[in-house]
Amino acid sequence: MPSHDDQVRDGEITLPFDPGEVADGPRLAFIGHVESPWQTRRDCPRNLTEARQRMRKQGLRAFLHIREEYRQGLTGLDAYEHIIALYWMHQAARHIIIQRPRHMPGPHGVFALRSPVRPNNIAMSTVRILSLDQPSGSIEIDAIDCLNGTPLIDIRPWNRAIDAPEDICADNG
Repeated sequence: MPSHDDQVRDGEITLPFDPGEVADGPRLAFIGHVESPWQTRRDCPRNLTEARQRMRKQGLRAFLHIREEYRQGLTGLDAYEHIIALYWMHQAARHIIIQRPRHMPGPHGVFALRSPVRPNNIAMSTVRILSLDQPSGSIEIDAIDCLNGTPLIDIRPWNRAIDAPEDICADNG
């Protein structure tokens, strides 16, 4: 296992074990990978808003590539404008339970942050589908905030009536 000690900042608290080495849970099947313009962790935007701004300004592109055996699962996806992409932040540490984000005052528990550093380094983003090519398994999306080659766990269609909080969906007349 690669050491992630270089990711620990002063004042942060780590777990006495690496959750990635605990074999008590289910196994994931990666359905594909992300193609992004971000080659190093330093290159990566902090969040999807920043990714959208940088990608738009620089004319960059991003894709979700679905493995051949899962491409039939894309049937009907063309009826949606947005999807929720779930991906595995494979280079993030998993053992830091209290973090000290540079952009926030004081320490915060991992579950109070959107950081990729967490016991299960699953990330999710709601992205716009720009194009969908089911035979090749390629979905062009408007932006993404992860490294090129990041494993893709799942995609789900985004539906305002289901996925947006009720107060956002309410008709304000």
